[in-house]
Amino acid sequence: MKVLITGFDPFGGEKINPSFEAVKKIDDKVSDAEVIKAEIPTVFKKSIEEVERLIINHEPDIVICVGQAGGRFDISVERVAINIDDARIEDNEGNQPVDKKVFEDGENAYFSNLPIKAMVSEMRSNSIPASLSNTAGTFVCNHIMYGLLYLINKKHPNIKGGFIHVPYIAEQVITKPNTPFMDLDKIAEGLTFAVKAAVENDKDLNITLGKIC
Repeated sequence: MKVLITGFDPFGGEKINPSFEAVKKIDDKVSDAEVIKAEIPTVFKKSIEEVERLIINHEPDIVICVGQAGGRFDISVERVAINIDDARIEDNEGNQPVDKKVFEDGENAYFSNLPIKAMVSEMRSNSIPASLSNTAGTFVCNHIMYGLLYLINKKHPNIKGGFIHVPYIAEQVITKPNTPFMDLDKIAEGLTFAVKAAVENDKDLNITLGKIC
């Protein structure tokens, strides 16, 4: 089995992006699955093109894209991506789409087909703060999650895929008072457990991880 896991390059004035820094620390083998790690650009459209290229080149069974969610306390496994780009800031090439569809022929939303609750449970049982999230935002993180699931729906039906958000790391919050962060090694450990659960669970757990609001 092959798992492709990606992280983004730095964006929004940051000098580092914990998503790819953590991805780089994951072992090359997790639960006997080969782990392929790659950095993708924080750029609308190009990020999807790069993930599709990686899928064609490596033929993975599972694809997990990882991105930074500054301000979140824990590792968030995303449930759903929506067909909208509404960028509060420019991407790394100056693009700032507003109220644009990711794909004109795509569904309004696509749901991750990963065992998302098993992934959260695996992290929590190993003392990693983790949660299930129902919004991936409207920037490049949602864009790449939607793009990945669009590709799975249209071209690669045998792949399981989804998205995980990770918090800032310590060096990013020195000038951001009262902003949550997580140790980089702890993020990498959490991602490793998430990959493990994705590999080992064909079906998701039937447990409640919902939110009232």
